Amino acid sequence: MRMTAAVLYEQGKPRPYATSKPFVIEQVELDPPGPGELLIEIGGGGLCHSDLSTIEGLRPRKLPAVGGHEGAGIVRALGEGVTGLAVGDHVVTLFVSSCGACRYCAEGRPNLCDASMAARTAGTLLSGERRLRFLGDRKGTLLHHYSNLSVYAEYAVVAQSSVVKIDDDVPLDVAAIFGCAVMTGVGAVLNTAKVPPGGTMAVVGLGGVGMCALLGGVVAGAARLIAVDVNPDKLGLARQLGATDTALATDKDCIAEVRDMTKGGVDYVLETAGSIAAMQTAYAISARGSTTVSVGLPQPSQLFSFAHSQLVSDERTIKGSYMGSCVPKRDIPRFIELYKRGKLPIDRLRSGTLGFDGINAGFDKLADGAVLRQVLVPNPG
Repeated sequence: MRMTAAVLYEQGKPRPYATSKPFVIEQVELDPPGPGELLIEIGGGGLCHSDLSTIEGLRPRKLPAVGGHEGAGIVRALGEGVTGLAVGDHVVTLFVSSCGACRYCAEGRPNLCDASMAARTAGTLLSGERRLRFLGDRKGTLLHHYSNLSVYAEYAVVAQSSVVKIDDDVPLDVAAIFGCAVMTGVGAVLNTAKVPPGGTMAVVGLGGVGMCALLGGVVAGAARLIAVDVNPDKLGLARQLGATDTALATDKDCIAEVRDMTKGGVDYVLETAGSIAAMQTAYAISARGSTTVSVGLPQPSQLFSFAHSQLVSDERTIKGSYMGSCVPKRDIPRFIELYKRGKLPIDRLRSGTLGFDGINAGFDKLADGAVLRQVLVPNPG
């Protein structure tokens, strides 16, 4: 089928992106779903910092590719062998598919699936196939898939294990945010850090994922919930969403203030900015016996160092959290239910919707730190 999509040809283009246009909007061909795959009509595709990192060239990917890894849509066709789903079902997409057979899937850790990571590196679906093709002068030439998905398009063909069915009363432009920001942020609190009721918790970096982590802290019942960021406006929103205290990261006394207000440091600290400076702050405000969880993805060559003796003498724990350590088929329905009950007000994080013509300017706003979650709506109306 013929459709409109946002194609990334080159990484590292200069800003402003509204001028350099890293994403080219054009017509492409989408092949029908193969065995174990399905066709979905995209209802929303979130603009995430991971996508921005790809544009900036910080995370190499196979190109050219149709972008987008955070989405939701409606099932429009089923490939051979697909079970448990029907045409018309509403689904959230997953940027890590699950093969069900590797050591991590067998251990109940599908977020670390080996086969999915290999497919992401190759720019294919989980099957190793590609269903996207050029039209025009390059007609028939294959494009790559982004994170086993490519949701910056009117439609996508994905593996069955790349979606989770949801109730159809959740707006798709809201549901899309559950595919990355909510899973990653809320999951890091509940699954990775396992913040207990009454615990003290801090979030360093208040982008879309960081704000979701903050909401996760509220759900967990953290008695003290501290928000840290370089942007004063985001600190104000954090207080509205449940932060008990805030600290401006650019303040030279930031670390001392947090350690003082918590009488020696925070028990559970989540770094969600994807920068070494943020991770250094997160570790510095952590208490003895604490857990520091890194959620953000910095440039791969960057290193974080710490005093080894302090790690031992303070009995500290440093953990990574990928996709919120989620089991999506368990966690997404749980998070959706919390949203419907008003416990996860994810719609407060939306910074508006946009069409294909606004996607490059949207990434300018994201790079400026002026927005939390913008959502591409490829099929308005």
